[in-house]
Amino acid sequence: MKIKFLILTVFFFGIQLVSFAQCAMCRASVENNVSNGDTSIGAGLNNGILYLFVMPYLLAAVIGYLWYKSAKKKKAKLSLR
Repeated sequence: MKIKFLILTVFFFGIQLVSFAQCAMCRASVENNVSNGDTSIGAGLNNGILYLFVMPYLLAAVIGYLWYKSAKKKKAKLSLR
């Protein structure tokens, strides 16, 4: 059990270091393209960031709605008894 936890921890931190490196690479790429007059990559990157920002909230809203509908059905069944 301890060795699985250790491997998972090392894997998690290894992935995280790679993701930090990608942020610097994206920024350098966008800065280079903007200095050359191409703004489409920057706009695409902003759209991607907004997409990643909205998805957790959208997922929470869908789960909340389904939970509400389920609770409403249970309450209706209990009131019929």
